[in-house]
Amino acid sequence: MTLVETIGTLPFWKALMEIIIVNILLSGDNAVVIALAARSLPERQQKQAIIWGSAAAIVMRVVLTVFAVHLLEYPYLKLVGAVLLIWIGAKMLLPEGDEEGDDHAGAGGMMAAVRTILIADLVMSLDNVIAVAAAAETGPAEARFVLLIIGLGLSIPLIILGSKVLLKLMSRWPVIITLGAALLGFVAGEMAVTDPSIDDWFHSHFGHLDYAVGLACAVLVVVIGLSWAKSKPGAREQA
Repeated sequence: MTLVETIGTLPFWKALMEIIIVNILLSGDNAVVIALAARSLPERQQKQAIIWGSAAAIVMRVVLTVFAVHLLEYPYLKLVGAVLLIWIGAKMLLPEGDEEGDDHAGAGGMMAAVRTILIADLVMSLDNVIAVAAAAETGPAEARFVLLIIGLGLSIPLIILGSKVLLKLMSRWPVIITLGAALLGFVAGEMAVTDPSIDDWFHSHFGHLDYAVGLACAVLVVVIGLSWAKSKPGAREQA
């Protein structure tokens, strides 16, 4: 099947939607850093810093994600990535603490703000990179690079314009956080069963139960995350 034919298939669009949704859901903390880094600039430069900082961060993330996708071709790494993704998803359900990047880049001008955005994004992008790489892995093999570029490219305006809104929605309707965490679990399950070490064995014994494993991992993430959240001292007031 050619690349053009692949773009018209359901697996392509499913993987693309997973990339976009996962990237947006995991970019709330990045949006906070971007706003903090630009806040002390003159009003004229704030928009420029946000646009340039976000665009540079996305380019950096594309490079990191492509690297992650190649790594995921090795045996057992998808299994490790799936476990890490389940942990990241469960961590999303913890009561919000003090995990944001402390920005102290006010006075250095626009370049200092952009540099701060890049450094903070690099530090906080592990979850984005693993999640986006995993989502791309669920799409057709010949279209994975295209999926990454389109998915992350579409995320630029969505992150710039929508992440602040999403933060407010998450604080108003916490179920969105739960759904996002469950999506990470679903992607983790789909990725795990395609690891080269178990791919042939799994599909010869269980056929096409990728969705079932994905759903089981989605439930697992929510159960683990809510258990962790309940064990936190101030969880009751925040739930």
